[in-house]
Amino acid sequence: MKSRQTHTVCLEQAGRLMTAAFRPAVQRPQLLRRAARPLSVPSPIQSRPRAGRRGYASVPAADLLFGQPVHETHPHILKAGELTPGITAQEYYDRRCALAAALPPDSAAVLQSDFFYLTGFNEPEAVAVLRKTGPDPGDCVFALLVRPKDPRAEQWSGPWSGVDAARDVFNADEAGDIASIGSLLPSLLRGVRTVYTNSEVDVPPPPPPPSSALAAARSIKALLDEAGVARVHPLAPVVAQQRSIKSTAEIANMRQAGRLSGRALTNAMRRPWTREKDLAAFLDYAFHQDGGDGIAYVPVVAGGPRGRLVHYVLNNAALNADEMVLVDAGGEYGTYITDITRTWPIGGRFSAAQRDLYEAVLRVQRSSVSLCRAAGGLSLDQIHRITSDGLRKELTKLGFSFGYSFSGSSDGLSELFPHHVGHYVGLDVHDTPSVPRHIALQVGHCVTIEPGIYVPDDARWPDHFRGMAIRIEDSICVGDENPHILTTEAVKEVVDIEALREV
Repeated sequence: MKSRQTHTVCLEQAGRLMTAAFRPAVQRPQLLRRAARPLSVPSPIQSRPRAGRRGYASVPAADLLFGQPVHETHPHILKAGELTPGITAQEYYDRRCALAAALPPDSAAVLQSDFFYLTGFNEPEAVAVLRKTGPDPGDCVFALLVRPKDPRAEQWSGPWSGVDAARDVFNADEAGDIASIGSLLPSLLRGVRTVYTNSEVDVPPPPPPPSSALAAARSIKALLDEAGVARVHPLAPVVAQQRSIKSTAEIANMRQAGRLSGRALTNAMRRPWTREKDLAAFLDYAFHQDGGDGIAYVPVVAGGPRGRLVHYVLNNAALNADEMVLVDAGGEYGTYITDITRTWPIGGRFSAAQRDLYEAVLRVQRSSVSLCRAAGGLSLDQIHRITSDGLRKELTKLGFSFGYSFSGSSDGLSELFPHHVGHYVGLDVHDTPSVPRHIALQVGHCVTIEPGIYVPDDARWPDHFRGMAIRIEDSICVGDENPHILTTEAVKEVVDIEALREV
């Protein structure tokens, strides 16, 4: 086994002295290459220990502890220069610059929601401030307020990164103790006229005795009032537009999530499951394989008529060989998720009625996926209407008759297909919900296409289809002329599904 190289370092300064090793290679303007300037309130900033007080020891580089993986401690997860899998420090810097460029002069963003997207910092009890300082790209100052290192607390709760790492690893220009936000935030916002933020952020309680500043200021809103900020606007709409267009690196992570998840679902189809929970457990395990980060959301594993419950997550019933199982499940890779739904016969072969209804939904799904291209100029809402028309035509061929519905609409299709055809996907399963679905799809948008038919046990519908539930869903990246399907490894053609049991 190859031995680890050790470095003689000051225990009190281990994080700072490893700066060269841990700082990602970011080509930044001079503004961000300067030495970190102390904030105007000196007490919360860790001062450098005097040389005469240093205590030296031999500390392996890989033994420095952080609250999340970094390249030096987790080279099997992160490449040099990456803050999170597949996403470099440069990309996080570019995201902050893009946000600052979208803000008006004399403004700042106080980040709590969308915090990770703009920083790569994935720890609780932290607040970031992005202050616009001029009109040019890169004219911004990034401050990060985090928990300071506390060896005794970390012995119980696990490590966190600390103030030095906020500068040296996460490239904050200014860093401080989150417990001192009551005094630091007004200082950071001096001269700022407009602040963009999201929901109120609770200030962590101070150690006893509480300072008067923290006792009085229990939320970001209260602190902004104290700082005399004239205008406060929601941040989410500004960030959401930027976040909805995925970069090449983001798409690569989503493709890998789709690849791993699709293989897991295809492997699940090979087995004759008898219980929903066994199938759910298999997927949970499979989504951790080959570098996956695990399950992205609570899955739907619904046998037979339970598939009609769109968000059924009990996953505890028996599976019958003559029924189908509807599985809505996806894994995560590099913090990005995929969203897939497949429906297949538990016994391995479709009955005639199951095949007819399944192929009707599949034809519509394939057609709707083909519309996810920027050149077509369509929105998700328009694709939804086209999908609804396609389902109505396919079902009519199968003997469904549409007229007045119990819900009061003029068409019963909304009872068979009660949800939207798709949503945006990315860091979250329902990503950027503030981005409307009526805007035209653009290159880099990532969406789902998931038509479904859920037939109740109702005399209005053909008897041999009653109780069936079929949904087919893929995650799609919008291209200019063609869609890019991120989840192709999950088979969906009838012949391919049935062939899995014949091998």
